[in-house]
Amino acid sequence: MTDRYDAIVVGGGHNGLVCAALLGRSGKQVLVLEANDQVGGAAVTREFVDGYAVSACAHLLYQLQPSVVKDLKLKPKLVSEDMTTIALGDNGQHVRIQGRSVDGVNDTDAESYRGFHKRMTRFADLLRTFFNKTPPRLGTTDFKDLLTLGQLGFDVRRLGKTEMREFLRLIGINIHDELNERFENPLLKGALSLDAVLGTHLGPRSPNTIMTYLYRLAGDHGRIASPLGGMGSVSDELAMAATEAGVTIRTGMPVSRIVVDNGRVVGVETESGERFDSLTIVSNADPKQTIMELVGARHVETGFTHRIHHMRMKGNAAKLHLALDGLPAIDGLSNSDYAQRIVIAPDEHYVERAFNPAKYGESSPEPVVEITFPSFRDSALAPAGKQVMSAVVQYAPYERKGGWTDAARQELEAAAIRVIERYAPDITERIVASELLTPADIEREFHITGGHWHHGELTLDQLMFVRPVCGAAQYRMPIDGLYLCGAGAHPGGGVSGAAGRNAARAILRREKAA
Repeated sequence: MTDRYDAIVVGGGHNGLVCAALLGRSGKQVLVLEANDQVGGAAVTREFVDGYAVSACAHLLYQLQPSVVKDLKLKPKLVSEDMTTIALGDNGQHVRIQGRSVDGVNDTDAESYRGFHKRMTRFADLLRTFFNKTPPRLGTTDFKDLLTLGQLGFDVRRLGKTEMREFLRLIGINIHDELNERFENPLLKGALSLDAVLGTHLGPRSPNTIMTYLYRLAGDHGRIASPLGGMGSVSDELAMAATEAGVTIRTGMPVSRIVVDNGRVVGVETESGERFDSLTIVSNADPKQTIMELVGARHVETGFTHRIHHMRMKGNAAKLHLALDGLPAIDGLSNSDYAQRIVIAPDEHYVERAFNPAKYGESSPEPVVEITFPSFRDSALAPAGKQVMSAVVQYAPYERKGGWTDAARQELEAAAIRVIERYAPDITERIVASELLTPADIEREFHITGGHWHHGELTLDQLMFVRPVCGAAQYRMPIDGLYLCGAGAHPGGGVSGAAGRNAARAILRREKAA
């Protein structure tokens, strides 16, 4: 086997696998080098205690792009489709949200939500169209870029005068004000607030949270699924598609540096000292790691490294895994409800209060929590009669004051369990074992700078034309032959595959034009 390839993909996360598979299908000889012992990046399934397995970071599927599924002929196996979001309330009075319908609220809120969902999904569809394209460069004279910009303007105008004004009004504002203007029910407002801020360093009152809510809807209108075998099964299917396309995948091979010679990439070196050559290097790592560590700042002009260095990408969400000896009792839930998505966000003010400590480097004493019981419909994830709980706990700032000491970790885990215990009083006595992944742990295990699963905040100054930074929004870095294909590139995070697909198409178009 030759050590020279048409393209080398650094990192076998889901975007890297999508990019590699599409390059392989075009006839390229492609090598994927993954640092961990299994592919998938943050979308993996692994045991956290003997017999209990869980989706280690990403645990729900709601953004996988239909274009990726079609191009790679994927057939993801789902155990739960179009999951209901259950916002837990006191005394078993819960609110259930599924698609454009909501139960547990008054008729006025139910009708208002239908109109809200219709408008938001229409705006999200506008974004989704451009999430699956290479974003145009600002100030460009390139015909294709101008055509894309023109299409964006046309699509916005096609909304009609009223909706266009509403879109332009909403796109940069906070979701708190919009929810309070439209709804009365606190649980409904709390759940929608949580959807807008999950995984971000933002609270409901923060600007851009309408945008982050639309970003979530741009996957599949907010429909949520749980894959059979956890999120790792999706990554395994992508790896199979890549292998069938002739791609070579090597795990346990951390790359130590991207080799640059006379202003262009020529290959990579691994930590074990192996060298692989290629004139096309595609990094699935985050932008900071790619430029500041793998390439080295000396190879890039100062202004660019300055912009990369100042990208905001400090994670603010932790992952809690509980091995349970059975399902906890939650008042007001039927047995089938445990297959759904459960959230603890009593109202929009609660979510904002949970965010407040994070502004000052402290974790939330009363966090918001997103809960699933993946073993309820997928018995292979836990021993017979036992259960696994997978929860996102927010807020947990990466740069916690005093660091993530054992005491700090225990404090956050105890806070999360106390919050859950209000609705599931027997949860503590059912715990067999637990695992808490802070953003620092996510950084270490999944090699994501700052432990931010989106590889950078999803704010207007870090989206579309300026993601990851101005001058690098078209996947090509300012070094010949170097590209980004991960969540730090357009359109951003979530298990969607769009960044990997867009990057592969950009590489193939450039080679065709050369």
